[in-house]
Amino acid sequence: NSAIILGPRRGRLICVQRKGMAGEGRKRKGLIIVYTGHGKGKTTAALGAALRACGHGWKVLMIQFIKGPWRYGELETARRLAPDFEIVRAGKGFYKIMGDRLPEEIHRQAAEEGLALCREKIASGEYDLIILDEINVAVHEGLIPVQEVLALLNAKPELLYLILTGRNADPRIIERADLVTEMREVKHPYAQGIPAQRGIEY
Repeated sequence: NSAIILGPRRGRLICVQRKGMAGEGRKRKGLIIVYTGHGKGKTTAALGAALRACGHGWKVLMIQFIKGPWRYGELETARRLAPDFEIVRAGKGFYKIMGDRLPEEIHRQAAEEGLALCREKIASGEYDLIILDEINVAVHEGLIPVQEVLALLNAKPELLYLILTGRNADPRIIERADLVTEMREVKHPYAQGIPAQRGIEY
C-alpha cells in the first residue's frame, strides 16, 4: 500500500499510489470492524463493504468459516468481480446445526487451516480489505482460541481493513475493534415458517 517514488521532476518528487488510494494519504487508517448480534445482516453488511471497496479499486478477500454446502450468491458475485474480489470457503459447513453430522475433528481441523490461511493472507500485503466471515462463531464454539484471533488483529498491517462477522463476538474482540455494529432481530420470516430465500439469505 506504500507509495512508489518515481523520481524528481522540476524539484518535486513524483509519487504513484495503488489504484483507489490516490488522495487518501495520511487520513487512511485500516480499521478493525465487527458485525455481530442475533439479527440477520452481518455477512450482508460485510459484502456491502466489499462491493464498495471494489468500486474504489481495492483488492478484497473473504474467508468463510462455518458456512454450509449451499450455493451462495456471493460466490458467483466474486467470480464476476475477480480478481478484485475473492472468496475462500475455509469451513466444512454448518457446525452442530442444520443436520451437521461431520465429526468434531473435521470441523476443528478446517477451522485451524482457515486460521492459518488468515495469517498468510493478512501478512501478504496483497489485500486492502479482508473479511473473516463467521469467525466470531468459530471462536464462540471453541473451534478457534480467541487469543489466536487477537494475535491476528495485533499483527494486522496498518493500512489493512479487517471485518469480522458472526454472532456472539467475544468481548475481547469487541474491545479491540474500532467499529462494532450489533444486529438485533426484531422480526424474522423463520418464525412464520418461511424458509431461507435465495438472493436474500444465500
